Amino acid sequence: MSEENVSKNFIEMIIDEDLSEGKYEEIHTRFPPEPNGYLHIGHAKAILVNYGLAKEYGGKFNLRFDDTNPTKEKSEFVESIKEDVAWLGADWEDRLFFASSYFDQMYEAAVKLIKKGKAFVCDLTADEIREYRGTFDTPGKNSPYRDRSVEENLELFENMKNGLYADGEKVLRAKIDMASPNINMRDPVIYRVAHMSHHNTGDKWCIYPMYDFAHPIEDAIENVTHSCCTLEFEDHRPLYDWVVKELEYPHPPKQIEFAKMYLTNVVTGKRYIKKLVEDGTVDGWDDPRLVSIAALRRRGFTPESIKKFVDLCGVSKAQSSADYAMLEYCIREDLKLSRPRVMAILDPIKLIIDNYPEGQTEYFDVPNNLENESLGSRKVPFSRELYIERDDFMAEPIKKYFRLFPGNEVRLMNAYFVTCTSYETDANGNVTVHATYDPETRQDGREVDRKVKGTIHWVSAETAFTATVRLYENLIDEEKGVYNEDGSLNLNPNSRTVLEGCMLEPSLADAKAYESFQFVRNGFFCVDYKDSKEGAPVFNRVVSLKSSFKLPQ
Repeated sequence: MSEENVSKNFIEMIIDEDLSEGKYEEIHTRFPPEPNGYLHIGHAKAILVNYGLAKEYGGKFNLRFDDTNPTKEKSEFVESIKEDVAWLGADWEDRLFFASSYFDQMYEAAVKLIKKGKAFVCDLTADEIREYRGTFDTPGKNSPYRDRSVEENLELFENMKNGLYADGEKVLRAKIDMASPNINMRDPVIYRVAHMSHHNTGDKWCIYPMYDFAHPIEDAIENVTHSCCTLEFEDHRPLYDWVVKELEYPHPPKQIEFAKMYLTNVVTGKRYIKKLVEDGTVDGWDDPRLVSIAALRRRGFTPESIKKFVDLCGVSKAQSSADYAMLEYCIREDLKLSRPRVMAILDPIKLIIDNYPEGQTEYFDVPNNLENESLGSRKVPFSRELYIERDDFMAEPIKKYFRLFPGNEVRLMNAYFVTCTSYETDANGNVTVHATYDPETRQDGREVDRKVKGTIHWVSAETAFTATVRLYENLIDEEKGVYNEDGSLNLNPNSRTVLEGCMLEPSLADAKAYESFQFVRNGFFCVDYKDSKEGAPVFNRVVSLKSSFKLPQ
C-alpha cells in the first residue's frame, strides 16, 4: 500500500477506487438533515465529512432537508440548520434542496413499483405489520393483501393520495422478501397516510413517503455519487440499493456508513434538550452549556476549532467516544494565538497606591498578544486606585503564596512594582488594600534590576466598566454519569455561575456579539449575542486556560 493510501480514510479509498474504475466522473455529496430540531456536535462531523470530500475531490455538495415527516418539522429548524451549516463553512452554493420538492417524483416512483409488481397496498395495522414481520430468529409471513392485482393496487394507492382513508388505515409496502435475514427487507412500508399540513407543501398531500424510500430517490435525483451516513443505516443499505435498482436510475448513488461521533458526558438527545428548554433549566436550544452547534457558537467556539476536533476524531467504522476535554483543547489551540489578551477582574477588591499622584492617569502601551505581534498593542490607563482579584490578596498568606500580602512586593502586569503596606475591611467585609509603588520599575520593555515572584493583573478604577460574566461547567454531573436509574438527567447544580459587578478594562466596553478575548489568568471569553446590549456586553467563558488533556502521540 502506498504512503498516499495509508494517510487516507476508508471513504477516500473507496472514492479513489470508484474514480480509477470510471464509475463516476465527478464526486457529489450531500448533508440531509431532518428539520425537527437543532443540529449538534455529531451533525458537525457529518457536515464536515461530506463537505470535505466534495471539496477534496473538486466536486459538489448539497444541503437537502429531509422533510418527509410533517409531524415534527418546523421552519424555525430549517433556518437554524442553514445558519449552522454556513457557519461551519460548508458552502452548498445554489444547491439548497427539500425532499418535499420531489413528492411528485416519489409518487410516480411508487406507481412504477406497483406496475412492476414490486409494491402493494396493505390494510394491516401497524401492530399487525410488526407481528407479521417476525424476529431476528424467525422469518416473517406474507400479508394477506400481498397478492392484490396491479390494477387494484394502483386504484387503492390513488385513493390513498386522494384522501379517502384515515391515518393508519392503509399503507403502501415494497414487495421484497418476508424471509430475508435483514428485517428491513421484509416488505417495508414505503408510504403512509397522514392528514397533516406540511411546512413546505401545505395541504397538497395526505400521504407521505417513508425515509428509507425517499432518501435513495433524493440522492439519485440530485446525482449524488457517495451518500455518506452514520453506522445505524448500515442495515438499511440493502433497501437503499433495492430502491435505486428497481427504479432503474442511470447513475445509482452509493451509500457508505461511518461511525458516529460520541462525546462523553453531554446531552444530545432532542427529547432531553426539549424538556430542559421547556423546564427552563436552559435558556433555549442555544444555551452555552449544550453542544448544539448554535450553543457552541454562542459559547464562543469557532468553526476552525470544531473542524480540528472532527479531524482528530477521524473517520472510521469503529465506534468510539471522544472526551469533551479534547474539544476544549481544540478551542484553546485556535484562540490562544488569534485573540487579544486583556485584563478583567472577576471578583474585584480595591487597591490604592498611596504614593501615586492623585488625579493622575498615565497610559501603558500593552501588547495584545505576546505570542502574536501582528495583533498589535493598545493603550491601557493606570491610576492611583485600581481593582485587583480578591484571590490576589491574603492578609495572612499561606505557604508559597507570592501575591499581595502585608510587606510583600509584586509586579502589576505591564505597569509597576508595588509593595503592600496595609489593608482595611469595612462593616460589610469589603477589603481595601493599600500599597506604595516604585516609579523606577515602570515596564517600558526594560529589565528591572530586582526580581519578584508574583505578577497580578489589574484595571484602573477610574476607567473600568462594570460587566456581567458567566462561568460554565458541564451541564452533567460527570462523577455520576449522564443518566439516573429512572432515565432522568444527572444535572450539575453548578453548571452556570453568574458574576455581577466584574471590572473590565475600557477597551472591552464596545465589544460586539461573538467577539472573543483571553482574560489574562482567567480563561477565554466570548460576548453573548443574546443578552448583550450596546455598550454593555455580557461575557460567556468559552474555556479555562488550563487543561489536563494531552494530545495522543
